[in-house]
Amino acid sequence: MTPTEQELGYRPCVGIMLVNMDGKVFVGQRIDNAVEAWQMPQGGIDEGEDAKAAALRELLEETGIGHDHIEIIARAADEHFYDLPPELVGKLWGGKYRGQRQYWFLARFLGQDSDVDIQTRHPEFRAWKWALPDTLPELIVPFKRKLYRDILHEFRALI
Repeated sequence: MTPTEQELGYRPCVGIMLVNMDGKVFVGQRIDNAVEAWQMPQGGIDEGEDAKAAALRELLEETGIGHDHIEIIARAADEHFYDLPPELVGKLWGGKYRGQRQYWFLARFLGQDSDVDIQTRHPEFRAWKWALPDTLPELIVPFKRKLYRDILHEFRALI
């Protein structure tokens, strides 16, 4: 028997809002999506891994940016949740989750653009750019827009 959407849980994840010295936010264009889907670095928390370690790992895996090129400024006060659209439930993450619960971090990028390398061992992005914070929600797939607005609102004073 397949669990209903309401019976499925949320995948434990992290996200990192990486801001450069000009106050712009790193976004990557997903490699696995035909539409122009942009997002900040994010991903699952491994068994036994704490959220900060997961955020640093995901940042390195997706952007090539090591912890020596960033400074963690803040951690979101609460977890943020989002639900997948109904047509994606059961197709992602082995069908085990209805969405994600994410711990978000804000970090300052201390390096140079040449320190960014999205051609990692398992690339997730086909392109990247620095975006003005207020443009983030419009760049993101519709089902994540509220999440991004909430994160932006929480971190705005620190950007």
